[in-house]
Amino acid sequence: MKTENENQGISQRQIDQISLQELIMKINGLIRFLIGRWIIILIVVIIGGASAVVYSMVKETNYIARLSFVLEEQSGSGSSLGAAANIAAQFGLNVGGLGGSGGFFQGDNIVEFLRSRSMIDKTLLSEVEIGGKKEFLVSHYVEYNGFREKWADKPYLKNIQFKDTIGIYLQDSLMAEFYKSILKHNLVIGKLDKKYNIFSVEMETRDEVFSKAFVETLIANATDFYVQTKTRKAQENLAVLTRQVDSVRQELNDAISGVAAATDANPNPNRALQRLRVGSQRRTIDVQANTAILTELVKNQEIAKITLRNEKPIIQVLDKPILPLENDKLGKAKSFLIGGAVGGVLACLVVVFRYIYRQIMSGDPA
Repeated sequence: MKTENENQGISQRQIDQISLQELIMKINGLIRFLIGRWIIILIVVIIGGASAVVYSMVKETNYIARLSFVLEEQSGSGSSLGAAANIAAQFGLNVGGLGGSGGFFQGDNIVEFLRSRSMIDKTLLSEVEIGGKKEFLVSHYVEYNGFREKWADKPYLKNIQFKDTIGIYLQDSLMAEFYKSILKHNLVIGKLDKKYNIFSVEMETRDEVFSKAFVETLIANATDFYVQTKTRKAQENLAVLTRQVDSVRQELNDAISGVAAATDANPNPNRALQRLRVGSQRRTIDVQANTAILTELVKNQEIAKITLRNEKPIIQVLDKPILPLENDKLGKAKSFLIGGAVGGVLACLVVVFRYIYRQIMSGDPA
């Protein structure tokens, strides 16, 4: 006699078989229903493909200028920097503090720096050669966006001429709007790979020339600012040393002239009158002291020059945008395939939902 557990096991297997049969029957019914509607699906596929082709033809093409770069810094100047600091300390100079602004450009700070309002404004107000003539980038930006036509009914805007200065209320207001629009729709800055310190700048606009000019000018301006910031203290120290060298050299020249003048005034001094030799001896001491000081200053100046060259960082461009630029325009065949695929999926989903709805309303499991 079968036990109760065996009976329950048989019943469960029968239920599983019935459930599997129902599932297979429902799938077969759905497939037959889809096949029966193939004409409708095909029509939707054709309509979707044709719509995509028309859209690709009327859609404005965007051009993408892409530039990649890496931050390069000299790091092997520690010994020379220490020597310079020891010598400079005698004259109250701080050579050891060169390049103290390095933290500003570390990590992802460079990304926010390139996205800053000051850098975008400076780039837009930079003069570049476009179409054989020099003009501000912002003027070309206004032109290709058709802002002049949009401002035709606004006399205070339609004839506005941009200047490479800040503090002009109307210009600054427009630049603020341009800045927001560029960050939101056009400019993308980030790392190519989180593992590496390689950055990428992308500018996507409807104007191929503007896209290329913008990224190149942005990086050029950033490089200038970067170098000036990193080497500012070194340049200040070098300028102080140069002034001191010139000053001591002038003192030395005056002392040498003084010795000559004292000798000429008393070419044959009486050895019994020592006071007649005091002036010449004082000048001689001045010459010796100034010579020693000048020697140390010149050494320090040369070390400062070498340190400045070693500490000068650069933004090394790896890949620059080259015309013709990459664009987002799709070919007719590709557009038709994408549009047709989307239309086919949507049509199938509608048919499937309709089939399920009919099954639920009719209560027919098949």
